[in-house]
Amino acid sequence: MNPCNYLDDVRALAKQAGDKILAIYNTEFSVAEKDDKSPLTAADMASHRAIVAGLEALTPNIPVLSEESAKIAYTERAGWETYWLIDPLDGTKEFIKRNGEFTVNIALIHAGVPVLGVVHVPVSGVTYAACEGRGARKEEPGAGERAIQVRKLGAGPVAVVGSRSHQGDSLKAFLAKLGEHELVSMGSSLKICLVAEGAADVYPRLGPTSEWDTAAAHCVVKQAGGELTDLEMRPLRYNTKDSLLNPFFFVYGDASRDWSQYLE
Repeated sequence: MNPCNYLDDVRALAKQAGDKILAIYNTEFSVAEKDDKSPLTAADMASHRAIVAGLEALTPNIPVLSEESAKIAYTERAGWETYWLIDPLDGTKEFIKRNGEFTVNIALIHAGVPVLGVVHVPVSGVTYAACEGRGARKEEPGAGERAIQVRKLGAGPVAVVGSRSHQGDSLKAFLAKLGEHELVSMGSSLKICLVAEGAADVYPRLGPTSEWDTAAAHCVVKQAGGELTDLEMRPLRYNTKDSLLNPFFFVYGDASRDWSQYLE
């Protein structure tokens, strides 16, 4: 299996889902609440249905795990060597705030590793895409496509990406130990993509996320020369346990620094 064979189709599918999200974004949509109290809109479900249908047509033999269909038991998932992992609308809170910082995330996981990732930003039309062995690219409307890569740490302040909707005491303590820095606030998986394209140095996520939140952008940052690791600097792996929650993690471009030294 060469994951790169699917990249163009998945990119088109992410854009199609993004169009369905925008059709609802531009209306007076209502907001429901899921069992875990997180928000849900018609846009989440419209995107979910479009992506699942598209992937089932593209690869009928590869299972699909979506945030909106996550109640698949680990006893079944444990037998999946290869599967699609999607977040149809990452950043529902940003969608509700109408700030544009939400994404469509589609990843292909093989043996616990994301080997293809597409992150599409419906409002701006920007798409980040990567597959194993071919590097990472960013496509912008009117500007075409270009290769992206992480950057080395410079002499100035460290550029840190933080969550627009989740900033806690652990992040504040990390920043205090880090010293001179610039903090960039951003929503959704765009935070990981900022590191991938060399616009930021590190994204410490010291709060809860789920595997579908990170997988697509994880592939993008990895193929751009960076890494996404747990707090002990071990690369994150997927579908290894019953829970779909990630451990706390770092995303960084320059591996010459041990980012865990700034933890409490």
